Amino acid sequence: MTDEQLNISPRVNRILTSEEAIYGLILVSGMIVASAAANGSAWDAFIAVVVTVIVFFAAHVYAGALGRLAATNGHAGVGPSFAAAAKHSSGMVYASLPPLVILLLGASQAIDDTTAQWAALIVNTVLLGALGWIAVARWSTHWAPRILSAVVTAAFGGVLILLKAVVTH
Repeated sequence: MTDEQLNISPRVNRILTSEEAIYGLILVSGMIVASAAANGSAWDAFIAVVVTVIVFFAAHVYAGALGRLAATNGHAGVGPSFAAAAKHSSGMVYASLPPLVILLLGASQAIDDTTAQWAALIVNTVLLGALGWIAVARWSTHWAPRILSAVVTAAFGGVLILLKAVVTH
């Protein structure tokens, strides 16, 4: 199935199928679990996720720029190297937006703290499964590898959901 058949622009497809998007969702889930174990409020989870995503994104961009500069003996240029690294790493930031919106709903008391945290974890797991499906759909028309990829990718979120259930109860 092509990007056109999926109605996905090449830029969005690159973000959705990036390791950074998957890594970002797993990172966010881990921070939700850790913050829930420490305090339990959606506001604390929101702050922890925002700060962690910013730090990991900045570190990823910095490392990517340094790697590009090293690989080109500095010929790629500092500015272009940082721009390319930021573009490459953007999936981490974009992937964190849905769970952050949910946590913000909890932080603003629009929904219960605990409900917001669980909903963010569940949404992350569903998104992980969707990203796993989309990534394989780019190179395979067969259902079995798509389903397997979706299940394996979602399992990372599932493990963190189990961890939250064990840690906070």
